[in-house]
Amino acid sequence: MIGRLMTMTAHPGRGGELAAVLLRVADRLGGFPGCEIYLISQDRADPDTVHVTEVWQDDASAQAALTAPPLAEGPAPADVLALLSAPPHRTDLTVLGGVGLPAGGRL
Repeated sequence: MIGRLMTMTAHPGRGGELAAVLLRVADRLGGFPGCEIYLISQDRADPDTVHVTEVWQDDASAQAALTAPPLAEGPAPADVLALLSAPPHRTDLTVLGGVGLPAGGRL
């Protein structure tokens, strides 16, 4: 399994809007092959900072989600990018296990 921690900073005052769009992305990923966790969190001290915690079965699953065509009613990547004041920061993780992972989700 692989993990990613994405940190995104919205234009001032638009963190709630960014979080709402990312929650719509999360809805789209429900049941997507290989997606184990896609968690959206808003920073309590800075509501314009939104974090996405991802766990995928493998890198191929994560890449497939990025290249999948957007649903007609769902947000496109451009919708997220338009809300950002700076490029997102991505940290790649090696998932070792923990609560919320499927059975056998330990390396």
